Amino acid sequence: MYNKFMYFVKEETTQTFEEKKSKFIAFLTSYDNFDLLMKRLKDEHPKGRHFVYAYRYLNEYDQIVENCSDDGEPKGTSGKPSLTVLAGNELINSAVIIVRYFGGIKLGTGGLVRAYGDAVNLVISNSKLLPYQKLQSITIDVEYSLLSKIEYILNNLDIKIVNKEFQNSVLVYLSLTSEQLEQLKKELPRSVKITI
Repeated sequence: MYNKFMYFVKEETTQTFEEKKSKFIAFLTSYDNFDLLMKRLKDEHPKGRHFVYAYRYLNEYDQIVENCSDDGEPKGTSGKPSLTVLAGNELINSAVIIVRYFGGIKLGTGGLVRAYGDAVNLVISNSKLLPYQKLQSITIDVEYSLLSKIEYILNNLDIKIVNKEFQNSVLVYLSLTSEQLEQLKKELPRSVKITI
């Protein structure tokens, strides 16, 4: 369930962890980029032995959905430890993919669990984690003459415009945090109607 202190990543980060000549290249990205990143990594690393992954995201009911794959590594030695590290760092809407190049020395199950966990910890510690805040959707009704001023305010407050509908006036659909909404109420001209 939704926890007040959760984090996510926007930008892709990569770090390489080596253990007994095996290379574990970890890529941390936003969950939205997971499929594209997996496709790209398989093209970029044709000699990669395993493409282990783990991800966590919030669904529309504020429930955390998790999944992971060992991709041919012994069961429970790679995907699960990677997922455990994501969860331990309170990461959501984020995914990690670890490309493994086998170095010729078997690590054993304990060694694999540690190596994958260390690779994910390394990439997380070198990533910019952003605090997650629950977003709400609102609509504002703006006169055409005020639109550029309103867009300027929204941009300054870093509020996302989801859509605009041009009718007698402009309906602007926004996605924002409760803090951003309070700030917006202070800055909007009185003539602008807010529908929550």
